[in-house]
Amino acid sequence: MLNEEIKRRIDQISAINMVAASVGHSLDLDVTLNTALEAITEVLGTEAAGISLIDREANEVVLRAQLGWLHDFVKENPMRIPLGKGMSGQVINNDDAVVHNDLLNADFAAPSFGKEEFKSIVMSPMHARGRIIGILSIMSKQSNRFDVDTVDVLRAIADTVGVAIDNARLHEQHVEQENRLNAILHSTADGIVATDQNSRIQLVNQAAAQMLDVQPEDLIGIPVREALIQVDVREKLIKALSPDAEDSDKQFQVSIRAEVERELAVHVSPVQIASQLKGENRRDGWVIVLQDITYLKQAEVTRVQFIQAAAHDMKNPLSVAQKSISMLESMLAYDDEMMREVIEIAHGGLGRVQRLIDDLLQIEKIESGYYMQLDDVDVREMCFEMSASIMPVMRSRNIDYDMQIDKETPIVVQLDRDWIQRALNNYLENASKYAPNGKVIFSVYPNESSLHFEVIDNGPGIPLRAQARLFDRFYRVENRRDVKGSGLGLAIVKSVGEAHGGSVYVRSQEGEGSTFGIMLPIR
Repeated sequence: MLNEEIKRRIDQISAINMVAASVGHSLDLDVTLNTALEAITEVLGTEAAGISLIDREANEVVLRAQLGWLHDFVKENPMRIPLGKGMSGQVINNDDAVVHNDLLNADFAAPSFGKEEFKSIVMSPMHARGRIIGILSIMSKQSNRFDVDTVDVLRAIADTVGVAIDNARLHEQHVEQENRLNAILHSTADGIVATDQNSRIQLVNQAAAQMLDVQPEDLIGIPVREALIQVDVREKLIKALSPDAEDSDKQFQVSIRAEVERELAVHVSPVQIASQLKGENRRDGWVIVLQDITYLKQAEVTRVQFIQAAAHDMKNPLSVAQKSISMLESMLAYDDEMMREVIEIAHGGLGRVQRLIDDLLQIEKIESGYYMQLDDVDVREMCFEMSASIMPVMRSRNIDYDMQIDKETPIVVQLDRDWIQRALNNYLENASKYAPNGKVIFSVYPNESSLHFEVIDNGPGIPLRAQARLFDRFYRVENRRDVKGSGLGLAIVKSVGEAHGGSVYVRSQEGEGSTFGIMLPIR
């Protein structure tokens, strides 16, 4: 009797292992379902089998695969049973196998099941990740076909099949999500390039390939440093992806010379993922976003040319108008308050127009390079002077202002003091406008061969989509138009920085403030 019991248990374990080995060969859901049914009918010597899965959204149990049945209840006439009804309801409610060895007068929740003329059935719940995901059934056209041993084996097999089905279903969902993501990536107007942590290109959408004038397959699997793209684009990307890259290196604009010349705005961001093994975040790669701003540049050039021509044409008549108003003011009686208020309004309007003209002409002067005069400047003294001049404005707006100069900052640097002061004053005035009742920090520090001036505020921040265009002329962030300005202040800063051989940058997140910087080479 002991030998027979041992042999019986060994046969059961062998049957379970055989089914487990069969269903573990594929992650395709249909293949897993059909393979499981074939293995179960062979191991248990039964005539038919079926697998039903729970559709929790529809609140139903749905027959998903069948073997040995007379009729098709999967595709042609899907068998769907309300959750909790019939024999499947008994299985799910009791979370245990149900055996019926005499189905002659059974009342089926799905009457069409009676057409199969089965006399015996065993139904066992399938578990995965701690919950019932479906039911595994075996059927026979003989009465009293299934004994206790068969039920015990089916219980064990059901959970093995349940885990395999759940894995296949998760894989199928992953593939669907990946296909959906690829469809989205390839339909977006922005170019997207993704690399691994070693800067090897893993993904290139169609828009990026078109902007870079390459075929996607020519870049997949290639390190950025070896990519067959325009040299200056590749060099800037290599610099942005280097471990010691500064934030200013990760946002830039570049021209692509092809059949149609393009102007691209490039934004490089690291991809951080959580490591469950090490319990920390690690960089898994980079995402490079390319935006075609060619039409914006063309529109900007046309607009600038028009406005600069208009500025020159308006300068003389504006001067005449100002002198005429001043003359009229001197002729007014001192007790005519209404007329004096009108005169003040006229002076204010003319003053705003004059400042706009002056800003336009300043940019023209800077970019011509004629008015840029480099000289030895005491950086600390210049910064203290600027802080003293901006302090009354900060106090009037209830701003906590602080200046921080790194002790390693060189004492004397060659630059054009007047233009740098104008640029930094633009940064400080902007911060005072956007961070009232907040905090502003003016920071100066060296980094290798560059000197950084940064203005940090805790204002509302800037949307990512707007950051690439912040330094464009006349550009205003949509949700910040309540703050008055010409849209030329940051363009002047950019022109001053580039005229010194440096660059400008911004770091910002909505709701977390902004950091505006200008980086100058240390001479």
